[in-house]
Amino acid sequence: MRLVRAIWKLLVGVKDMLVLLLLLLFFGGIYAALSIKPPAVRDGVLDLALNGSLVEQPSKPSATALLSGQGGRIREYSLREMVQALDAARTDDRVKAVALDLDGFLGGGQAAVGELGAAVGRVKAAGKPVLAYATGYTDDGYQLASHASEIWLNPLGTVAITGPGSQNLYYKGLLDKLGVTANVYRVGTYKSAVEPFIRNDMSPEAKAAAQSLGDVLLANWRDDVTKARPQAKVDAYLKDQPGAVAAAGGDLALAARNAGLVDQVGDRRLFERKLASIGGEDGKARGGYRTIRLDSYVRATVDRNPRGPIGIVTIAGMIVDGKAPLGTAGGDSIANAIRKGIADKGLKALVVRIDSPGGSVTAGERIRQALLAAKERKLPIVVSMGSVAASGGYWVTTPADYIYAEPSTITGSIGVFGILPSFQGTLQKLGVGADGIRTTPLSGEPDLFHGPSPEAGQLIQAGVDSIYRRFLAIVGAARHKGPADVDKIAQGRVWDGGTAHQIGLVDGFGNMDAAVAKAAELAKLGDERGVRYLERPGTLRDGLMDIFSGDDEDGAGTTDAFAALAPSPASQLQRALAEVQQIMSGPSIQARCLECGPVAATPQADGAKPGLMAMIARLLWS
Repeated sequence: MRLVRAIWKLLVGVKDMLVLLLLLLFFGGIYAALSIKPPAVRDGVLDLALNGSLVEQPSKPSATALLSGQGGRIREYSLREMVQALDAARTDDRVKAVALDLDGFLGGGQAAVGELGAAVGRVKAAGKPVLAYATGYTDDGYQLASHASEIWLNPLGTVAITGPGSQNLYYKGLLDKLGVTANVYRVGTYKSAVEPFIRNDMSPEAKAAAQSLGDVLLANWRDDVTKARPQAKVDAYLKDQPGAVAAAGGDLALAARNAGLVDQVGDRRLFERKLASIGGEDGKARGGYRTIRLDSYVRATVDRNPRGPIGIVTIAGMIVDGKAPLGTAGGDSIANAIRKGIADKGLKALVVRIDSPGGSVTAGERIRQALLAAKERKLPIVVSMGSVAASGGYWVTTPADYIYAEPSTITGSIGVFGILPSFQGTLQKLGVGADGIRTTPLSGEPDLFHGPSPEAGQLIQAGVDSIYRRFLAIVGAARHKGPADVDKIAQGRVWDGGTAHQIGLVDGFGNMDAAVAKAAELAKLGDERGVRYLERPGTLRDGLMDIFSGDDEDGAGTTDAFAALAPSPASQLQRALAEVQQIMSGPSIQARCLECGPVAATPQADGAKPGLMAMIARLLWS
């Protein structure tokens, strides 16, 4: 027994030592991370290496992913921080030039890219060189690069402009083979998000609406590019890119230069030599030239916690019930931030920045009510639409005194729908039966084994109809139109910002600066333009995640000129499976316009099976 006790004490001691060692390593790592200071800003070239996507509100890294060492997280860059950094660089004598490294740029929506491009143009107008480089330019990347003073292209690269347009997957045939029935409840001729589950192709109405939107977005892209770079022969290149390549002897890079799309064809080594000649040489720095790191410059020039009198509320991503981290529009999180903000007597106006395709109608209404509470306190409210403000994203605009959009903003989609899968055909194919008892016509509803009963179906459809009528009513009240007039421009149809202005869904064109100026005007603040951000406060966990995720500006972006043009089969399959999962994972309704681009499905909280009325309340999304 003594030997056993001795071995046990030894094992306990080893365990305690390992735990102590791990704790020392953990806290030592935190101390080391907190002690690291970003490199000081010195004279040189501001390195805008955008290895990720441009967003309104970056999401926080997942603790699970960081601790497990999983890679592949796409970095997100804040649009407002990038714009503010470029505006600071315009008059900063330390910044000799700006390098736009777009090899890893994944875009961010036409309106957002256009706003960042305008900031690039202001730097160029101030007399500072802005040089862009990439192995391959596609639509968003070239739109941004066109504002530079000099565009470089790798000799192995190309400018491949595809324009708006994509192929959507339709699952009606697959669901029939699986025996799954998609029970659809909707209002609106153009609410095309349900079509993948009830058709094998686009309806003529949906195709016509999507074609109209795509044509306008391409025209807006062309206008932005040609104004920024008049020498580019955009029309001829768009009309016959293969012909331009053939005329250049099959050399894709030469074809782009002949069309005036790029100024220099050269590898990265030559590009870095050019930067060194402008900003100064530094043999120890990556690239051999004096570099101003983007993260260091943002920290030095961007005030992330201003205290001006104009509150900025950001509604970005899917609108979901409850609380949500930054990058997702949690109804409770945003409403609470608004409530706390308006309690401060120093707040004089609100600007609501929206980049969202919609989501939960209950969460959207929660946000709307919070904005109405601000309005009751006589605070002017101005909405600034980003790339997308559709469906539920438009719902939350209705308390506004004035709405700004960009011509390329995707908005509208005023409609409601729901999808409820049932598996009676699947059970029959498997030889599985389902039976039980009822005490009322709604007992056990919605019945996913036999399909919802007529009574349950009528109740769900009535809920959808009721939400749609309310949608029409609040839009009508906000836009001074009758419900019948709103219905003519609603029906789930998606509009571009230009058309939305013509039909009265928005008041004018402008970016965030215009919205802030309008809010100041309505609040009678004179020349005051100071803002504050009404957001969920950061937590210690958020800070630690930011530290350990780091700012990897040295990470390599894509070097395959055709990577963005031809997505990998794995990514396409992943998207398809995600679409199928949305209907197979049980009751859920989303207001997701296909024209707004893919939006990741929001995981739902675990819990007991809700009753019918609770389920209907959760299912109604707009």
